Amino acid sequence: MAKMEVKTSLLDDMIGVGDMVLLEPLNEDSFINNLKKRFDHNEVYTYIGSVVISINPYRSLPIYTPEKVEEYRNRNFYELSPHIFALADEAYRSLRDQDKDQCILITGESGAGKTEASKLVMSYVAAVCGKGAEVNQVKEQLLQSNPVLEAFGNAKTARNDNSSRFGKYMDIEFDFKGDPLGGVISNYLLEKSRVVKQPRGERNFHIFYQILSGASEEFLCKLKLERDFSRYNYLGLDSARVNGVDDASNFRTVRNAMQIVGFMDHETQSVFEVVAAVLKLGNIEFKPESRANGLDESKIKDKNELKEICELTGIDQSVLERAFSFRTVEAKQEKVSTTLNVAQAYYARDALAKNLYSRLFSWLVTRINESIKAQTKVRKKVMGVLDIYGFEIFEDNSFEQFIINYCNEKLQQIFIELTLKEEQEEYIREGIEWTHIEYFNNAIICDLIENNQTGILAMLDEECLRPGTVTDDTFLEKLNQVCATHQHFESRMSKCSRFLNDTSLPHSCFRIQHYAGKVMYQVEGFVDKNNDLLYRDLSQAMWKANHSLIKALFPEGNPAKINLKRPPTAGSQFKASVATLMKNLQNKNPNYIRCIKPNEKKAADIFNEALVCHQIRYLGLLENVRVRRAGYAFRQAYEPCLERYKMLCRQTWPHWRGPARAGVEVLFNELRIPEEEFSFGRSKIFIRNPRTLFKLEDLRKQRLEDLATLIEKIYRGWKCRTRFLLMKRCQIVIASWYRRYAQQKRYQKIKSSAITVQSYIRGWKARKLLRELKHLKRCNEAATVIAAYWHGTQARRELKRLKEEARRKHAVAVIWAYWLGLKVRREYRKFFRANAGRKIYEFTLQRIMQKYFLEMKNKMPSLSPIDKTWPARPYLFLDSTHKELKRIFHLWRCKKYRDQFTDQQKLIYEEKLEASELFKDKKALYPASVGQPFQGAYLEISENPKYKKLTDAVDEKIIIAEVVNKINRANGKAASRIFLLTKNNVLLADQKSGTIKSEVPLGDVTKVSMSSQNDGFFAVHLKEGSEAASKGDFLLSSNHLIEMATKLYRTTLSQTKQKLNIEISDEFLVQFKHEKVCVKFIQGSQKNGNIPTCKRKNNRLLEVAVP
Repeated sequence: MAKMEVKTSLLDDMIGVGDMVLLEPLNEDSFINNLKKRFDHNEVYTYIGSVVISINPYRSLPIYTPEKVEEYRNRNFYELSPHIFALADEAYRSLRDQDKDQCILITGESGAGKTEASKLVMSYVAAVCGKGAEVNQVKEQLLQSNPVLEAFGNAKTARNDNSSRFGKYMDIEFDFKGDPLGGVISNYLLEKSRVVKQPRGERNFHIFYQILSGASEEFLCKLKLERDFSRYNYLGLDSARVNGVDDASNFRTVRNAMQIVGFMDHETQSVFEVVAAVLKLGNIEFKPESRANGLDESKIKDKNELKEICELTGIDQSVLERAFSFRTVEAKQEKVSTTLNVAQAYYARDALAKNLYSRLFSWLVTRINESIKAQTKVRKKVMGVLDIYGFEIFEDNSFEQFIINYCNEKLQQIFIELTLKEEQEEYIREGIEWTHIEYFNNAIICDLIENNQTGILAMLDEECLRPGTVTDDTFLEKLNQVCATHQHFESRMSKCSRFLNDTSLPHSCFRIQHYAGKVMYQVEGFVDKNNDLLYRDLSQAMWKANHSLIKALFPEGNPAKINLKRPPTAGSQFKASVATLMKNLQNKNPNYIRCIKPNEKKAADIFNEALVCHQIRYLGLLENVRVRRAGYAFRQAYEPCLERYKMLCRQTWPHWRGPARAGVEVLFNELRIPEEEFSFGRSKIFIRNPRTLFKLEDLRKQRLEDLATLIEKIYRGWKCRTRFLLMKRCQIVIASWYRRYAQQKRYQKIKSSAITVQSYIRGWKARKLLRELKHLKRCNEAATVIAAYWHGTQARRELKRLKEEARRKHAVAVIWAYWLGLKVRREYRKFFRANAGRKIYEFTLQRIMQKYFLEMKNKMPSLSPIDKTWPARPYLFLDSTHKELKRIFHLWRCKKYRDQFTDQQKLIYEEKLEASELFKDKKALYPASVGQPFQGAYLEISENPKYKKLTDAVDEKIIIAEVVNKINRANGKAASRIFLLTKNNVLLADQKSGTIKSEVPLGDVTKVSMSSQNDGFFAVHLKEGSEAASKGDFLLSSNHLIEMATKLYRTTLSQTKQKLNIEISDEFLVQFKHEKVCVKFIQGSQKNGNIPTCKRKNNRLLEVAVP
């Protein structure tokens, strides 16, 4: 960054104090007042060194836009005003550039905004890291894992509408470029007791309400659910609806997020089926029954809910019902089965619901990890984000609050240790002498809880494992015996006399002095919640389910893997998880976000000082400031320090040419700051007291005002001189332009005068020349006129002479013609009278014939052979001529029409002509066939693979291929056959297989018989004694009878040179084997519409009913 580049700073335009380390005086009141002042001005972030304090504004602020992301990107931590983006950017750049694994610890009580803070950190990292299709997919999967886990792990509480009821730690893995590769999520202590019971004013987990509100009716029907919340005992009704929360929209968001993360459709369906089963478990109720031996047992009141649960999960109803009524205890080789009373049955039901939901949640986390884990095996950099429940102090504190507060004690311990370690490392790195810092070490509290011998968790595990009667009271007695003398433990029954008079402590409670304050715990439920027992019968029933997911959730139910060893308690599991988490955090560079809730009403612009004070105390923020200020309150690199304060020294202003450290030394010596107030490190200047820093800021502010005055003075002088020079230049420009204008006007005037004189002179010369030209033109025109008149006179004289000569020649010719005519008439007058009548007649007749033919030419009809028009006869004597001309013309145009035909068309018309001669006025079916072209091949046998055998058997060209119905000789029923006609044979083949049934040479066909009616029946008569006639004649039916008969007739004539006899009669005889049968055609109405039917009447008669 250039030295003269203007930079903003944490100290610029500061509202209150941006970094609590600089707060003066430092006490609880000033700390709260500073937070309130900043909160009132929408400044929700404040620093304690590198720690970010975040106050929940309970409303949207315009400070998380993409522009803000770019503003904080690659900027120094203290360069801009406090913001969560600054911490996220510092952590990301340290991971990317310095190869240091990072962790961001977000703590605070419920409703303080921890979950939103973790989302902001992840969204910032996603925005500033690399781009690309694969990278974007990884980022989207990491971000979309949040809605899924929130739906299944968050709930509405009295303090927060979206409270995380589990601890989440996510390791985001990056490659060497800083691009995300994947992530791993760890979850801690899901509050599964919320599944079966919620405090007043709170809700169950979000997913139950989202399914009932957002799922379609069809989907709810599949899950056997109803939309009404009041139908389910596990859902609290007093807070079922939350203002500002759209459960239906959130359900769609969750389903979409599951799809993006990588859940398959069947996996999503299985998850929702398990959720529905948990919801319906709460509706199972029990009633007491007494057995003959006097023992109490329980029975399910209404088995409909149980039946629906079994249908959802694929469990045998009798198996699950028995698991709710009996408990089997195994010890070595013995099994003892006891009945459950109503209370035990309800306990078993709730235990199953809690375990089922808790294991489903753990399976979800594992499944998400499978999707978002890094696919490559290269070395990875890791950024961890811890979003875990804050310190909880309620009116009724139980086992869950005890575990949560234990986790916060461990986080406070590591926070102090890592903060001091970071301070010490920086002092050593900068070469500054380290001084010991006094602080409260809460290790004694952690030891009270987690000590393996005398710790509360160890006592609780020992009590749970002890044989005999174990209750919460016996556990409290044991605590009173072991922990009575501990200075942070208090109990009403303790042997320590200090607390005997403390009536505020009930008998069934104990109190621990945490670092955040005293918390009273009720021991009721400690033993049961720590045991977290699920009867083995229920585990085995779940394992027997046909539901793959449920079966996978209960592996211990497998009879082949029965383990009689007692499972670890909830407390020991959580203790081990916290130990792993602490070990993980100690290997990373920590970054802290401390979240504070400003009020209990979840309302904007309300700052409850008492509530904030309570959170400041138990978060140890004042102690954190004191630790930070114990050495040096402020530190800054030399370059930005010199850049900010260089105007306070003449030697460093405006530019310092030497090293930045030397410039800072000169600056501090010039300002005469006491040496004990600062110290020079290797790369930073350390300032001990905030007053020194504020003094520098005051001097800088005053100096900036002086510089502003100087700049203003110089600017005004520069502005006035610039204005004067501008006016001077303007005057010169105006004068030059005016002189130019005046000269231009004078020049224009002179030019105009010269042009006027020139025009007059040119006009005089032109007029003089015009007069001379006009005189010359008149002289030329006079000579031309005289010559023209003379030439005209001469021409007229010559014309008159020529006309006279022509008249004379014409007169001679006329006289000569008359003379010759007279001679001819005298010579032939004697012949004229004898032949005049005949010649006149011939001449008249010739003229009439000529007129007749000319009129016929103009009245000729069209060349269409079917056009029957012809002009009317003009004269009676031309009647025979007129008819002959009509015949000749018709023959001529028919020939012209035929000459247009191709050979194929000629063949078709020949067949049509042949059909006309054979069937016209004989067969009623004939007129319908005239307009139908004869195709021949109605079956594409060569192209159909089904008839390959048939095409291989027939070598000749196929003239016709058609499906016909062969009439059975016995009963008159029809069977489909393929009729083939070749040049030499008639073949009948099976339609389905293509097998040839009969083959008849054309020479053996003697006659074809058919009726005169509108049917397609015909009989093919065969020569007696021939091989083909052994079974008799063929009686067939076809939709193309006319075409088939015509082609058969022509082919037989062509091959045998004999005409085939075509018999058309309504009764004819057919030879069937050795007997002749009469086929008779009758009129009748048919059941099948217009389809003729054939029926065998007797041995000698076969009737065909034609419609």
